[in-house]
Amino acid sequence: MSTALAALPSTLGSFSLTNHALARMTTRAISRTAIEAALEFGRCVDIRGAQIFAIGRREVESFRREGIELADFEGTQVVVTDGGAVLTVYRNSDFRGLRERRRRSAWR
Repeated sequence: MSTALAALPSTLGSFSLTNHALARMTTRAISRTAIEAALEFGRCVDIRGAQIFAIGRREVESFRREGIELADFEGTQVVVTDGGAVLTVYRNSDFRGLRERRRRSAWR
């Protein structure tokens, strides 16, 4: 682990950061502020046993009306385990993967 990563505390509010998440934060230039914003203001979707907190266009527009500016964090997505550990962080403006998938009917 680099010295920059070692200097970061491994907890963020009630969430702990894994070494992988710390590494991704630095390589992807995602700030702690962006992660905190996603955890506080982002939509939360349960997918494949994890929760994904994401800030998209809708969140930016909605919170702007309330006086909270999230435009710099648009596209930030944070993956959190059931145990409350942040697994990874990334930016992605395509939110189609966060939709619930419809089950296909047995009858066609």
